[in-house]
Amino acid sequence: MTPTAPAARSHWVETAPGVRLWVEEHGEPDAPALLLVMGAASSGLAWPDPLVHGLAQRHRVIRYDHRDTGRSTWSYAEQPYAVADLARDAVAVLDGLGVERAHAIGMSLGGILVQLLAADHPDRLLSATVFGTCAASEAPWTRPDGTRVSPADLPPVDPRLLEEWSRPFEERDEEAEIEHRLRHWKLLNGDRIPFDEAFFRDQEQRVIRHTGHSGASQAHALADQSHLVRTDELARNEVPFLVLSAPADPVYPPEHAAHLSQVVGGARLEEIPDLGHALPPAVWLPLARAIEQHTARAGA
Repeated sequence: MTPTAPAARSHWVETAPGVRLWVEEHGEPDAPALLLVMGAASSGLAWPDPLVHGLAQRHRVIRYDHRDTGRSTWSYAEQPYAVADLARDAVAVLDGLGVERAHAIGMSLGGILVQLLAADHPDRLLSATVFGTCAASEAPWTRPDGTRVSPADLPPVDPRLLEEWSRPFEERDEEAEIEHRLRHWKLLNGDRIPFDEAFFRDQEQRVIRHTGHSGASQAHALADQSHLVRTDELARNEVPFLVLSAPADPVYPPEHAAHLSQVVGGARLEEIPDLGHALPPAVWLPLARAIEQHTARAGA
């Protein structure tokens, strides 16, 4: 997947008093907008450039740094905020760029935020695609055999990740921070695709250069996680909605995708073979194809 890289356009968008987000666009300004919403504690550069450039052949692709990531304002220590505020930031990004409606793609926490957009701001979305996430709904999942399962009883996070997350937060120099991130990505990658250490090392070095330092933030883990449930609103959803199942996801095993596809009105479920909770080169092409087919269907 090596399309010609379109020229990038960078912007600053103010989403709250004293809070600015770094935003970058690729593709033709008059193409259908496609907003990429990344997961917790991750810069927008975690959307790999080749994937972004591929999507930009047909879309005006927008990626951005959440608060307390990348070049955006690191504000949590002085201005605590809720996770739900990150969804409002996404709307502010569209407003700041003059985008009336966009296709929204969300990974991990970004998938929760895209669900909030579909529930609270359906008029701003052309379509929604989510993966590596769980449902913002308390409705049960009905298994193929007819048994009903509470969301709390869906498969848990891989114990190896829980052990990694339980380690005390500590300050590290750049080299140690990169090694820490690589250990994390290796676990998130899942067990089906060989871990591409060179790719993830290069990505994290780029993120650090982009950010200007190698410090890590706990802001998204500490942010208030209340008011994220949209059971009724998602059941009534009319936004063209695609759930991508990640069979090797150690955070949200595929049962979560099956549950999500049931509780969101009109949602479709599609599997990306071997996908874990990361974006190594092996998944870029099937992921781009699934997104492009969905956005084309929604546009038609």
